[in-house]
Formats: sequence, C-alpha cells, structure tokens
Amino acid sequence: MSASLDVLVVGGGPVGAAVGALLARAGQAGTAWRVGLLQAPQTAPDGRVIALSRASERILDAAGAWPALRPHAWAYEHMRVWHHSVAAQSDEVLQFDAAQAGEPNLGYIIQTRRVTTALMDAFVAAGGQVLDGELQALTPSAAAGPVRAQTSAGEVSAQLIVGADGARSAVRSALGIEARTASYEQLALVARVVPDHSPRTTAWQRFVDGGTLALLPLADGSVSIVWSVREAQGRALLAATSADFEAQLFEHTDAVLGRLTLAGERAAFPVLRLSADRYVAAHCALVGDAAHVVHPLAGQGVNLGLLDAATLAQLTVQACSSGELLGAQRTLRAYERWRKGENQLMEFAIDAFNRVLAQGAGPVSVLARRALALTNRSALLKRFFIGQALGQAPALTAWESDRSSLRR
Repeated sequence: MSASLDVLVVGGGPVGAAVGALLARAGQAGTAWRVGLLQAPQTAPDGRVIALSRASERILDAAGAWPALRPHAWAYEHMRVWHHSVAAQSDEVLQFDAAQAGEPNLGYIIQTRRVTTALMDAFVAAGGQVLDGELQALTPSAAAGPVRAQTSAGEVSAQLIVGADGARSAVRSALGIEARTASYEQLALVARVVPDHSPRTTAWQRFVDGGTLALLPLADGSVSIVWSVREAQGRALLAATSADFEAQLFEHTDAVLGRLTLAGERAAFPVLRLSADRYVAAHCALVGDAAHVVHPLAGQGVNLGLLDAATLAQLTVQACSSGELLGAQRTLRAYERWRKGENQLMEFAIDAFNRVLAQGAGPVSVLARRALALTNRSALLKRFFIGQALGQAPALTAWESDRSSLRR
C-alpha cells in the first residue's frame, strides 16, 4: 500500500478518532482534506469508563458522535468526596451538586469503547479513511513537503501527522521527543459491580489508605469502580476470590452503596505520570496520552486529550482559512503553547491531591483533609471547582468561540 493524504492520525483510541472526525468534518466544508487514521490491531476492551466533562460533551457533538452516545451516557448530578479518616455521612464530606453551578448535571459516565466506536463511525461518515497497521518509522519533511510514514501496511505521506498512539507513542519515539515519566507504584483496578443501593445520579470518591476509590454510576444501574492501590495490594486484589474482593470493596467504600457484587472481570493497569518535552515537530503534533498522562483519580485523562484534539483542529482550520499551509509550524507552536501549560497545571494539581490526600501523612495531610471540609462550606470555592471539572475555564473552551468552523 502507498497512500498520499493531507492528515494522518496515528492511533485509534477516542482522542485519535476525535482528531480525525473533527478534521474530516471540517474538510467536508470545502477544504477537501484527505484524512486517514492508522490503527493497530484491536485488543479486547478492558471495561474502563470515562467521566465526560461538559467541554468533552460539546467536542463530541462537534465531531458528530454525541447523538449516538447520548442514549448510553448516564448523567450524574452530585459528587461526594471524602477521606478514609472521616465517616461517609459526616459534614466533612465534600459535596458537589450541579444545581450549585446552575447546570443540569456535572457530566456523563460512559464506557470508553462506546466513545471510541461512535467517534470512529463519525470519522468514516465524514469521509475519513481507516488504515490497519502499525507505525514503523517517520521520515521528516522538507520545509513545506509531506512527512513519509512507513507502516506495516506500506508507506503513507501526509502534510500533518498527529500522534495519538498512547503513552508508548511510536510517533513520539520516531520524532526523538523525550518524555519525563514517573511511576506512582500503584495499580488502578477497574471492574463493574452491582450495588445493593443504586447510586442514582451520585458519583463517589474516597481517598483510601495508599490510593483512591471511585464509584461511578452507569446507565444500567450498575457501578464502575476505579480503585488505585499500591502495587502489591493491587496484585492481591486481582488474585483474590470474588467473595474476598467484594468484602474488601465493601469495607473500603464505607458501605455507602451497600454490598457490591462483581458483574464482570477485573482488570488493572499501572498508574504513571508522563509529560513530553515537546508536543510538536515539523508537520507533526502529539495529542492525548502521547503528550501527557495524569493520575486517574480525577478522571481527566481523556477529557484533556479531547481538549487537545479540539484545539489542534480549531487552530488548523483557522490557519488554513487564513492561507497558512496545513501543518505549518506557526500553527503547531500555537497549539503547543495553548495546551501544554493547561495540561501541566492539571498534572501538578492531580499529583498534589494524590500525594497529600491519598499518600500523605502528618500535619500537611491533616491540613489537606480540613481543607476539604472548609471547601464544602464555601459556595464560591465549590462553584470554582465545579467549573474546572466541567472544563469551563476560558482557556479550555475558547475554541467554542469559533465552533462553527468545526461543524460547517
């Protein structure tokens, strides 16, 4: 196979599919971009879910995927966050409610596989081309020439290469971009459980000893758990019988939903932090986990990646509409400046929460726990945090001011 494209996205996860769908839909408006997406052989889904922010909802709508997703997305209106040193029903539990921010909900919980499928369908419907294969090498372009990508299925040339191929990004490696990585020495366990008491529209998160435990309601009345624990404990939980696992889960949730019965297989993945030194190179850009990975305790990984996708698409459309060449360095540098600072700020905040509330001990940890209670008493602070969780900070949603350029 030998193909000539305008844009080649490497990586078939939700972020890569979002970039592809946004650019393919923009191309339908008259720019006639040929957009391809290179995806490796698919692995079995691991049961992960996404807590979609309001910004992500709007991005998925702009990409043409939201109508297919909405029937399967469960809106949650309340969130309860507490430390294991206090009771789940005490006044020290941090409570967020959508009504406090004048919002109908705080976001949606949905399976990752559904998001990926809907985005891929939207990509193909917009004229995108799916290529099966793996990236083997990249040959950099001349100043205005295309990049040549050697894949397991043949050579592909493109004016813009987008690396959306995860934390072990082949694109990042091929470009020689270094990344700072660090292990949290934790495993994140995911599973679906059926509770005695339905959480209805409430999501729960507890800072347990050595980690965090999230209880996320799903549309069918079951609950997805994301349980980050020390590696040795995680391996033991994976090996435990269903009865033992359920008993430990009941204890660590403080019985807020009653007994929790496993409704599927358990899976686990290592928890790490990653930050690429650069997001761009000549005619190439990194998005999502290829550029940054954060701790899952705040559920922001995919949301940050979707914001990368929307920002890159918006700036590309705007630049080309103004006469810039596709993949111009000026456009890519603007994308890097916009997203890198936002992502690093979120990485720092999430890392601090994990170190102080999940891993911390001593006076600093006590002060942080008291801060949760103080935040709970401040309507102003709670509205601020709700806005951050919804992705409503101006720097994160400025792309919407020209949203029509992505939805023409």
